[in-house]
Amino acid sequence: VCFFPPGSPYQPVIEALGNYPQKKFYNVSKLGGANQLLCFTLDTLPYSIRVLFESSIRNCDGFLVKETDAMNILDWKTKQNNVEVPFCPARVVLQDFTGIPAMVDFAAMREAVRNAGGDPVKVNPACPTDLTVDHSLQIDFSKCAIQNAPNPGGGDSQKPMAKLSPLKAQPRKLPCRGQTGCKGPCSAGDSSRNSGQFSAQIENTPLLCPFHLQPVPEPETVLKNQELEFGRNRERLQFFKWSSKVFKNISVIPPETGMAHQVNLEYLSRVVFDVKDFLYPDSVVGTDSHTTMVNGLGILGWGVGGIETEAVMLGMPVTLTLPEVAGCELTGTASPLATSIDIVLSITKQLRQADVAGKFVEFFGSGVSQLSVADRTTIANMCPEYGAILSFFPVDNVTLKHLKHTGFDEAKLEVMEAYLKAVKLFRNDESSSREPEYSQVVQISLSSIIPYVSGPKRSQDRVAVNNMKSDFQACLNEKSGVKGFQIAVEKQNDIVPVQYEGNEYKLSHGCIVIAAVISCTNNCNPSVMLAAGLLAKKAVEAGLVVKPYIRTSLSPGSGMVTHYLSSSGVLPYLSKLGFEIVGYGCSTCVGNTAPLPEAIRNAIKQGEIIACGVLSGTKNFEGRLCDCVRANYLASPPLVVAYAIAGTVRIDFETEPLGTGFNGKSIYLRDIWPTRRELHTVEEECVISSMFKELKEKMEKGNKRWNSLETPESTLFPWDLKSTYIRCPSFFDKLAKEPVSPQPIENAHVLLYLGDSVTTDHISPAGSIARSSAAAKYLTNKGLTPREFNSYGARRGNDAVMTRGTFANIKLLNKFIGKPAPKTIHFPSGQTLDVFEAAELYQKEGIPVIILAGKKYGLGSSRDWAAKGPFLLGVKAVLAESYEKVHKSQLIGIGIAPLQFLPGENPSTLGLTGREQFSILFPPELSPGMTLDIKTSTGKVFSVIALFENDMEITLYKYGGSLNFVARRFL
Repeated sequence: VCFFPPGSPYQPVIEALGNYPQKKFYNVSKLGGANQLLCFTLDTLPYSIRVLFESSIRNCDGFLVKETDAMNILDWKTKQNNVEVPFCPARVVLQDFTGIPAMVDFAAMREAVRNAGGDPVKVNPACPTDLTVDHSLQIDFSKCAIQNAPNPGGGDSQKPMAKLSPLKAQPRKLPCRGQTGCKGPCSAGDSSRNSGQFSAQIENTPLLCPFHLQPVPEPETVLKNQELEFGRNRERLQFFKWSSKVFKNISVIPPETGMAHQVNLEYLSRVVFDVKDFLYPDSVVGTDSHTTMVNGLGILGWGVGGIETEAVMLGMPVTLTLPEVAGCELTGTASPLATSIDIVLSITKQLRQADVAGKFVEFFGSGVSQLSVADRTTIANMCPEYGAILSFFPVDNVTLKHLKHTGFDEAKLEVMEAYLKAVKLFRNDESSSREPEYSQVVQISLSSIIPYVSGPKRSQDRVAVNNMKSDFQACLNEKSGVKGFQIAVEKQNDIVPVQYEGNEYKLSHGCIVIAAVISCTNNCNPSVMLAAGLLAKKAVEAGLVVKPYIRTSLSPGSGMVTHYLSSSGVLPYLSKLGFEIVGYGCSTCVGNTAPLPEAIRNAIKQGEIIACGVLSGTKNFEGRLCDCVRANYLASPPLVVAYAIAGTVRIDFETEPLGTGFNGKSIYLRDIWPTRRELHTVEEECVISSMFKELKEKMEKGNKRWNSLETPESTLFPWDLKSTYIRCPSFFDKLAKEPVSPQPIENAHVLLYLGDSVTTDHISPAGSIARSSAAAKYLTNKGLTPREFNSYGARRGNDAVMTRGTFANIKLLNKFIGKPAPKTIHFPSGQTLDVFEAAELYQKEGIPVIILAGKKYGLGSSRDWAAKGPFLLGVKAVLAESYEKVHKSQLIGIGIAPLQFLPGENPSTLGLTGREQFSILFPPELSPGMTLDIKTSTGKVFSVIALFENDMEITLYKYGGSLNFVARRFL
């Protein structure tokens, strides 16, 4: 029910939808009647702001959302960056790494409410919430039964493979690649099925032998990895299933289905909600930073922290500063050699240079209609990397065609189109249509985009493929830093021989040891995945191979990817080169790569080799993939395969061959690169609506392992005190009915003195648990062996593990220590300790701690434990030069004060060493953006800005964070 004050000239109008009188909606262009001025204002608003406006009208309750909020949004042109507005998303998406702490907090909140005299059954998400279990997959097996398997085409492995059509079986007998489900050579009569007949068999064909089009079992690699995934994560999975049974408005997408942001795109997205014949736009917030992918489908959505997500799940709005909207005008046509990733990385760099951090980005121009929805979602998915809140592509005819192509109900599409046009949320492709007004316009010509990779340490550092060899050489020469490795000139051509599987190989600087086509960003786009497959096909047919020590893997985003790779006939070629499907979910991208072979690791370390990883993802921070792989490059899937074949990044593809093929012929990249026409033909044949339909049915049915899991039936979760996965956290220990005035921070020591660009990976790593870490000691004391440690991401439901894992990243550079290590100094004793051990000592001594940091503190993926962990370590405040906006909000949401140096000031200019003690006095009444004084034990006094942007953030801080604030609503 929408509430506007009596007498308001802007009373909302509920209207019937044209030819669909049973459908109702708020006609935002007719507030208070036919207001022509309002209609004109709506026409000039960016489409993304129109979504915020509609939500404010529909959710106006006079308390959390007020009429003034709606009017501020309508007056966006003058109010942008000046006011805070609430936004109530239609739904929430969680992935299991960040979803498990959210659900553990809900379970703990039920218990706290019960203990305080409330009714625990009332503690339920008020907002529809989908949790996708996709971050549990680890690559324990790769290239299983493939490395030494016979050629996919059969016959002598030294002779060219048969030239096979990607879609049609050949009329001659060919043996399979060794899969037990395919019973040897098939007759010509059995193999002459056309692609139409194949389409009808999708439902019962999870994977096909492309030479016979016969059903075969899933690769052994997938089955082994899935079996281990369920084994090591059984306790967590049982908790998820219990949550889906006892909490209302919670649904869980089980493992083996796909990654959160891709499932969100393919399965969960509505575009327009239709609830009891009432229509409103789909919108979403999620705990995965790549939630922004859905903006490519015309759905407003972005990633927020787990703390804010929990508040949204309880019916509270997201509060944000009414943002500037940068219009990105796309013109021209991209080069045939430029893939979606080239377009993405080019746009990423140009938008980063245009300074769109903290803004909405909205795309318009003639070039938009030339991009498929897959291209758009890939571009939108990268927006966290250039700092934007989201990147929005309004719904247009291309969107509708895509939805129809993927099996969307045509009657719903007609209603959707009519509704979006009625509320002015449909973008007209015609050049004569009026474009909205934007805060700034960034012009990008697609014609200027050429193939790029990104690295070796940051996604924004693009390198043209034709300059890769010289750029890596420059990195070897450069001083250690964001790009350089500082290798002495006399050592730059060092070669380290290594014995592996009976053969000798030579490692040198730039050698590739990890090559991963992973379940992130690219796999939603059929063209880039098919390009990788067709390139692999041509490479194998030409006689090219990948060295066996290179850790290759293929982790599709969902079963749909497997379907079109299988149906196009390219899957065995990828397998032949080592790109065997390892499972469905985030793996290499989140640091879950299996260890490199010991001989290779030793050779790299002994020779101090700058080894490289190449992956088709979005994250390439140093040490993320493997601690001995220092250079990591982001590339499109076909380039990942090409570099794996080359075995090094020190290659000029224009003048140097990838390798030697059959008959000693040199094979160049241009010889095997698929044309756009080839890609288009295969894509049209393989990416069909039945694939989406059958995959949706698979998601709804679950799988045998998931369905057989037994879970408790109790309203309250029966905590197991011996559990190392699920533990009741201590956030509600001091639950009180009334807020308290902010308490002063007196004589605080500095726990860590950090530099610029400290990422959430540095603060709360998601990868494997090092054997020498504080978390490992805790788990060992619980009786676990290193093989049973699992990862930090998998143990986010255990606050004891996560607190010990806070600041445990091996690449953490604490200025007190002077070299990368998860260590700090406990100043009262002078000891150098693990960060957790030092924090534990400070807490025993009753001494508060703070953190000193440089620019962009909290950069990277949204991660709630990057705030929860420091809070449980006893951190009372962070003092930095600047913050990543999402992380700053998370600090407030847990009860840590984010303080910022005045412009032009930092610890160096103020003469601070970090060894002082700091006292911070908060006034009884805080106000947004107020200045506070800090006094040090040396007598120095300086001012800082308290980064509370609005009254809601101040209220949350006073209550001790959003968790305690929302829990009090049930008392």
